[in-house]
Amino acid sequence: MKDEKHILLIAYYWPPSGGAGVQRWLKMLKYLSQDNVKCTVITVDPKLASYPILDESLVSDVPNNIRVVTTKTREPLNAYKKMTNSKESPYAGFANESNPSLLKKFARWVRANFFIPDARKGWNKFAYRKAIEIISTEEVDTVITTSPPHSTQLVGLKLKQKLNVHWIADIRDPWTDIYYSKLFPQMKWAKKKDENYENQVLTESDNVIVVSEEIKSLFARKGSFSKDKIHVIPNGFDPVDFEGIELSPVPESSLKITYTGTISEQYPMDAFTNALEEVKDQITLTFVGKVAPNVIEKLQPFSPEFKGYIPHDESLLELQNADVLLLIIPRIENNKGILTGKLFEYLGSQKPIILIGPPDGDAAEIVRQCQSGRIFDYHESSQINVFFHELIESKKKGRALTTPLSEEIQKYSRKNQAKLIKQLLYMVID
Repeated sequence: MKDEKHILLIAYYWPPSGGAGVQRWLKMLKYLSQDNVKCTVITVDPKLASYPILDESLVSDVPNNIRVVTTKTREPLNAYKKMTNSKESPYAGFANESNPSLLKKFARWVRANFFIPDARKGWNKFAYRKAIEIISTEEVDTVITTSPPHSTQLVGLKLKQKLNVHWIADIRDPWTDIYYSKLFPQMKWAKKKDENYENQVLTESDNVIVVSEEIKSLFARKGSFSKDKIHVIPNGFDPVDFEGIELSPVPESSLKITYTGTISEQYPMDAFTNALEEVKDQITLTFVGKVAPNVIEKLQPFSPEFKGYIPHDESLLELQNADVLLLIIPRIENNKGILTGKLFEYLGSQKPIILIGPPDGDAAEIVRQCQSGRIFDYHESSQINVFFHELIESKKKGRALTTPLSEEIQKYSRKNQAKLIKQLLYMVID
């Protein structure tokens, strides 16, 4: 057995693309490359890509010992932006598209029925050719495909069928069961085709990685394959990212609550806003990321600050400068398995978390195990209000609103998660 392993990661989203999915493998490869694993990445040329969000600050985080190979692509999303006069590519769940025009509705119908699994499948043939070139000239131990976009998984599928490579499919979100699939006017034949792709990937991959136990259960109910091949490796945080952050003092008279990430129309805000009514003069709200227009309107009476998407390092600064962090799980089907990247950076910040979502969900269980905040169901506005009062009183008395960096929290450090990936590499290869 040779000492060094060589993994080939195929990922559409890579710096300068932003988002939790980018940080997942950027950080994972950072620590794997320090642990006798050679890492090669195939990704799309940023000049040709359709990224919903950009974060140039992540480019400097790519270690020099990770080789990144870019390819051409041919996809319709840039044409979509021109056709619909949009300034940005659609977000997941159309969080940046409210009240779509007739033209946008038609574009969604075309995407749902003729671009399966998704509109970024035009990159696949370029990624596949580059993968064949690398595998035929170098010794590659394992191919890893990460999605969304789920079309990327079809590259791994084709490589498996053609070359019988060892293949790990990292599937961060549900596929055909994703909540916004119901927003697509998808015909029966198109839905069946998508389901077949999903089943093939789950069946023919050597191993599947998911981010939560609930998503593991969801996939385990599909197809005739060994359920033992599905492994849960959640998102995480990198403690190094929090080093040296200079904090800005929060006014003593105000409890600062911060939310980072996307909020689409499917996010229920009533429990939170109802709880705010009585204490709104004692609380400052900051929202970092894309927020749907109807949510902005609902929050306006509380004079929040909306910062939009900002670079990752600045986002971490916002977490550290907050007193409390807000996490809302959308009230949708299969929401018990939602484990957003922000949860783990919330944990890493050591600030108390207000989680509004299913009390028996995976996110709630992690907050409970880490003793990092309070969990509230969607109707528990009065209980949230009581917690607001507790936090305000604690701050008035000068108590530190922090949670200890316990061993339970440190389980979710990127370094520890990279060790889990390495174990999986040896298990698959050997």
